[in-house]
Amino acid sequence: MHNSEEAAKNTLFSKPFTENPYPAYTSLRESEPVVKLRFPDGQNGWLVTRYEDGLTVLKNPVFIKDMKKVYGSDTGSVFTSNMLFSDPPDHKRLRGLVQKSFTPHKIAGMRSRIQAIADELLDQTSGREEMNLIDDYAFPLPIIVISEMLGVPLEDRDKFRIWSNSIIGASNQESDASVGQHMQEFIQYLKEWFANVREHPGDDMISQLVQSEEQGDRLSEQELYGVVTLMIIAGHETTVNLIGNGLLALLSHRDQLSLLMENPSLIHNTIEEMLRYNGPVEFSTSRWASEDIELNGQTIHKGELVVVALNSANRDESQFKDPDLFDITREKSPHLAFGQGIHHCLGAPLARLEGEIAILSLLQRYPNLKLRGEWSELKWRPGMIVRGVEEVPLSIK
Repeated sequence: MHNSEEAAKNTLFSKPFTENPYPAYTSLRESEPVVKLRFPDGQNGWLVTRYEDGLTVLKNPVFIKDMKKVYGSDTGSVFTSNMLFSDPPDHKRLRGLVQKSFTPHKIAGMRSRIQAIADELLDQTSGREEMNLIDDYAFPLPIIVISEMLGVPLEDRDKFRIWSNSIIGASNQESDASVGQHMQEFIQYLKEWFANVREHPGDDMISQLVQSEEQGDRLSEQELYGVVTLMIIAGHETTVNLIGNGLLALLSHRDQLSLLMENPSLIHNTIEEMLRYNGPVEFSTSRWASEDIELNGQTIHKGELVVVALNSANRDESQFKDPDLFDITREKSPHLAFGQGIHHCLGAPLARLEGEIAILSLLQRYPNLKLRGEWSELKWRPGMIVRGVEEVPLSIK
């Protein structure tokens, strides 16, 4: 094993890696693009860092999501009974039940409401010299949107933040003992919520799911937990970190920030480049090989775990010209930030729309904003799923 390769492996999941994983990714793509290692949760598996290999893992049906097929019993949590952790035909059924709420037409029709939410949140910072990007803006905006779609009482949104962080934290070996308690609280909340919805259904997504009967097939209680968990977590986490990481990219590339301010029509391109350059989802969710398969010179045996480093694939030199350059005029980008294949993120159009409105509204309201404090003081969230900072303090005067 080369020294650079050994060094790259040794730094994976460390604090310096969490702060800037890209040098380690570059080294692994060069020396060992399909690498066997131990993940933070204690599992052994393969990490895939190149774009083409990543695409293979995301799209080839040999790589399956349902761990019951691998281990013979359900070793997952109550939250994994959803389309993200299922294979056909279950996947098609579960996705189909939710898909009608995420059609391009339906999402496009939400533009004015999302704009109003962004404006209301920015109004609340009016007259101040400082704001906290995540707490004041990037977190509440998508959680209000998904809460309204699902029918979650708005006063409960902070509870959902705690529960969501806890479930995501479970992917990290440093997660604390409160995770189990938070999961129990969440399940109890959902039980009571579903019971209430059955008695008093509305026109929100949860009411539709609770009552749904597609081709004679209802969602089981377990599947209902799984779908709602996925909607709440995926429905806001991606956007929170897209806004946070995206603004940081602009603030550290002032020429690109100026370009966007002069040409607001570049916002669509800007969002795509933000997703590619430092995307909100660090790694794909787990897949397992359903049979032995060769991948870039390595034999992945049946039952072995495989994870794609999405942010590494999005900086692959063979796929993107000057991949470490943040360039909002880059040609259409085939990045993997939302995955690929049948598990491509259902909420991608919503995340893009929220990101566009959030970033542009913020910059137009506060054209002189800048980071308050030092870049080195930013705290990146640990774990295996999201890539994002805990807070971005801004001067907005």
